[in-house]
Amino acid sequence: MKLTGAQIIVESLLAQGVDTIFGLPGGVVLPLYDALYGSKLKHILVRHEQGAVHMADGYSRATGRCGVALVTSGPGATNTVTGIATAYMDSIPMVVITGQVPANLIGNDAFQEADIVGITRPCTKHNYLVRDTKDLARTIKEAFYIATSGKPGPVLIDVPKDVLTKQAEFLYPESVHIRSYNPTVEGHIAQVKRAFEKIKASKKPVLYVGGGMILSNAADELFRFATGCHIPVTTTLMAMDSFPTRHELSLGMLGMHGTYAANMAMHEADVIIALGSRFDDRVTGNLAGFAPNADIIHVDIDPTSIGKNVAADIPVVGDLMDVMKKLNAMRAEDKTDWADAHREWLKTADEWKNLYPLRYDRSPEGKIKPQYVIQQAYELAKGMDPIFTTEVGQSQMWAAQFLTFEKPRTFLTSGGLGTMGYGLPAAIGAQAAFPNRLVVDIAGDGSIQMNIQELITAVQYGLNVKVAILNNGVLGMVHQWQELFFGKRYSASEFQVNPDFVKLAEAYGAVGLRATKESEVQDVLKEAYRTQKPVLMDFAVDREEKVFPMVPAGGTVKDILLA
Repeated sequence: MKLTGAQIIVESLLAQGVDTIFGLPGGVVLPLYDALYGSKLKHILVRHEQGAVHMADGYSRATGRCGVALVTSGPGATNTVTGIATAYMDSIPMVVITGQVPANLIGNDAFQEADIVGITRPCTKHNYLVRDTKDLARTIKEAFYIATSGKPGPVLIDVPKDVLTKQAEFLYPESVHIRSYNPTVEGHIAQVKRAFEKIKASKKPVLYVGGGMILSNAADELFRFATGCHIPVTTTLMAMDSFPTRHELSLGMLGMHGTYAANMAMHEADVIIALGSRFDDRVTGNLAGFAPNADIIHVDIDPTSIGKNVAADIPVVGDLMDVMKKLNAMRAEDKTDWADAHREWLKTADEWKNLYPLRYDRSPEGKIKPQYVIQQAYELAKGMDPIFTTEVGQSQMWAAQFLTFEKPRTFLTSGGLGTMGYGLPAAIGAQAAFPNRLVVDIAGDGSIQMNIQELITAVQYGLNVKVAILNNGVLGMVHQWQELFFGKRYSASEFQVNPDFVKLAEAYGAVGLRATKESEVQDVLKEAYRTQKPVLMDFAVDREEKVFPMVPAGGTVKDILLA
């Protein structure tokens, strides 16, 4: 059966099981948009290409499936770079299809030409420039395989206009074989056994869990192992929802704005079991003072991540689902009294929790504390199967500290790149995947304005996301650093004027709500949650509130600021 390249792309996406794509048309991809017309693929028209990629990212994180974005050439393609880099840093599977000028014009500075393959080479897992229509189906099959296997990540396919219009036989491959790409999935049994014996001999072990736990869908295996071995669990920002927040073994998030208990446990541990984490600088601080007494077990599907920042005493290459199942099988056969073995260590961890818990002071004047908004946002969402997204900055850190998580894929945030403007389009992507669930974006008044135009996308498609803006009139985290480390010289971090977010929401066809004192917070949230439209909530929060604890950049746990 002969089809045009545009038709081949549509049929290939359908064969791959794709149901929703996010995009914005332009000249060179008009043949592809014509092929989309009347097809079974749902296309969501965004207002900026960066929003399309963040939506595909949010869709992917919420579902575990591969997100898809479609844009035109030139500026359309270059506008995707921030979203692609965001997904790359957090290992999110995604396929981005970009249009390109006709093949014979590539390199001639044609209208709306950009070397998007060259531009994105550092921030994609792989990318393609397809020069022959007959290669399209195979390329798409390979792209999805690469994006979702091994260490996941974004893959870009650049398609010249003439490749879209020419015809070729269509046959979608049933399987993929790439000779140079064979990720290791099964953890070596001898290394897993070494790791288990090291854990068994430890007195002060800590499970240090990263985003790989979510990506591998192994959270249930983590729970079995942690509770079976009575080992405390600390998570990175990317893995906050991998272990129940309120479980007695949970230490919360570690690192720069992590809990005192988590940071102290890592510092005092004799064995750290790193699972799908990469020892990011926001976790380790000054490497010279990080975990001085600990042996490191590092499990990751990506061998290049092991030992990159912190040397591993026992490296295990493999998918976390496979490795955790093997560890649990070994634990089931072992006769160790784990509760007794770790009783004193867990008692010490509880003492740290009680000594310096996450806390804030309620305002006697009724000022709104951002932490209170976040706590109420969760409490009032119980029973609604909520998904929370965040922007980046203070609002993101408060969300990580004061939200409660009970199951995976319910906390979507830009971790590695720290992308302002991520939260709203990611929420729209998650809402597109789960139209009947409550999706809430925790935002700052700075971040939300990066992609606020996508609110109209939510309105157009009836994707009833809720946005809680913690409005303090400043670029919050920048302002905090300037206060603490730059002598209160607030250079370019204070907004002299902000939009009226309520009127702005109404202009977009959404609902705008506002709270200016604590007593109004619950009513605003309740109204937003029961409203069957997108809602923008403007919470006028205390400008002086800071994110604590805080380990200063380049510091160690000894330098932690508690208040």
